[in-house]
Amino acid sequence: MNNSILGLLVLFVFSSGFFINDVFAEVNENSAYLLEGSGFAVTEERIRLSEIDIGLSSQIQVGSSIDFLIEDGFITLDNEDFIISELDGKFLREGRYIRINGNIESVGGFDTTISFFGRLVEESKNGSIYGFTGRINTIDNSYKIIYTSKLSQLTKIVKTTDVGIDDEKLTIHILQGASKQGVVQNYIESGETKSRADTNPLRLSYFSKDRITIQPGTTITFVNNDIVSHSIVSGKENYGDRYNPFTIDGRISTPEILPGESLDIKFEEMGFYRLYDPKYPWMEIVAYSFPNVDNIILGSTKNQQGN
Repeated sequence: MNNSILGLLVLFVFSSGFFINDVFAEVNENSAYLLEGSGFAVTEERIRLSEIDIGLSSQIQVGSSIDFLIEDGFITLDNEDFIISELDGKFLREGRYIRINGNIESVGGFDTTISFFGRLVEESKNGSIYGFTGRINTIDNSYKIIYTSKLSQLTKIVKTTDVGIDDEKLTIHILQGASKQGVVQNYIESGETKSRADTNPLRLSYFSKDRITIQPGTTITFVNNDIVSHSIVSGKENYGDRYNPFTIDGRISTPEILPGESLDIKFEEMGFYRLYDPKYPWMEIVAYSFPNVDNIILGSTKNQQGN
């Protein structure tokens, strides 16, 4: 590795504040988070750009540690995508540190192991910044990773109100023209977070809301304002597979919603839902279902219009 490249990596690490650890993160139990960031994956012969984009849910705190479940997401090496397979994670010392270990899977089906350790750099109202080091071990190489990543909280624990869970409702409109995959300019991710669309900012509005948090037991009313019928199913995204972009998981599956009609869907289970229309797979909604939280609409990710 030549000196100029090595100098760039050293500058990246120090400019990220990686070794500054005198700050604390506010990490809560039973909450949903996004961890999004980018950096480098390095061997002696090669440097590859790498990104991490995962959704996770924190569990019960034990001492100063909180385990978390990684619900969905991906990690990239240049243009190669790896989807989440079996990953475990933990917040340590009130969120000062994050540990992630386990397996991810390439598009070709090859298992890849990762071991990441993150230190908190800075805390703000919009999220916490972490510096990560660790390893990505593929079948061909072992990469050392250097990331700067943002942890954004999607839900906060609140006191239970007197309103029954069955009374909680949201309305989401399927927008006119959603069945036709078109483009708009100036795509901005919810909360100004980084996403895969940074390299392809062409998006069309499909739903009035496409990233939500809800309580288990919440009913969502889908109103079809389009000129064709739509249906909604839940599933797992197959990143990088243009011919089979989703695998249905069977938790949510609706009949056809005719133009001008509406349909109620009740979300009984806690967890992460990725919803889409199987006929028009670019129409996608991400829902986080957790107990004792306010319904929070986090703006628009792929959508640019309101109700």
